[in-house]
Amino acid sequence: MSNNSLRLVWVYPDLLSTYGDQGNALVVERRARQRGLDVSRVDVRSDQPVPTSGDIYLIGGGEDRPQRLAAERLRRDGGLSRAASNGAIIFSVCAGYQILGHEFVNDLGEREQGLGLLDVVSTRGEGDRCVGDVLGDIDPHLGLPPLTGFENHQGVTHLGPTARPFARVQFGRGNGTGDGTEGAYNDTVFGTYMHGPVMARNPLIADLLLKLALDVNALPPTDDRWYEALRAERIASATQPV
Repeated sequence: MSNNSLRLVWVYPDLLSTYGDQGNALVVERRARQRGLDVSRVDVRSDQPVPTSGDIYLIGGGEDRPQRLAAERLRRDGGLSRAASNGAIIFSVCAGYQILGHEFVNDLGEREQGLGLLDVVSTRGEGDRCVGDVLGDIDPHLGLPPLTGFENHQGVTHLGPTARPFARVQFGRGNGTGDGTEGAYNDTVFGTYMHGPVMARNPLIADLLLKLALDVNALPPTDDRWYEALRAERIASATQPV
């Protein structure tokens, strides 16, 4: 990657984009262009090989059967795992988040092997589905403001010793484990249950990915008035009693 170019890969939009998570790719692309970066975006369908030369990979949410198909094809393809080994930045949402872990429960009620890029294991919750607005505090090490998003999942995700919680929830259920954690990350791989899409609600997450990919500590400022208005609206909604 040169200092002014970026390779963005949107993984399996035909299987894992049920809840509008393609908006994350649009936000990352736009915020890169606002900084004068030359962005080359590739949308990789599930019948195509995942390139290993990307800088940022985005994976969205999906229903149970498409999730199983995506996991099977990503394991067989191997491109995303090789990209991670090369130090690529990967950001995943909901079903994509579970796929990056060691295993999850598929639509057949069976344990499905994940990619093992995050030290997490996902099971199926027995209680009510986790649905609604979420507000949380992102890990202070990441230097980001509070997290706002919308969760809609039955999964329960347990973190292993090498995974850090992406956030701690103030409102909402997050990973569904009852310990207040939401999502997980390691150095370059991130997972969250947040829809919204999460980048539109939290544009500084997109900026974090850009900084990691470019290996810089700061980006030129940009006009965030629209994003801040949306954030304020959704944060206020999350804190209002039902």
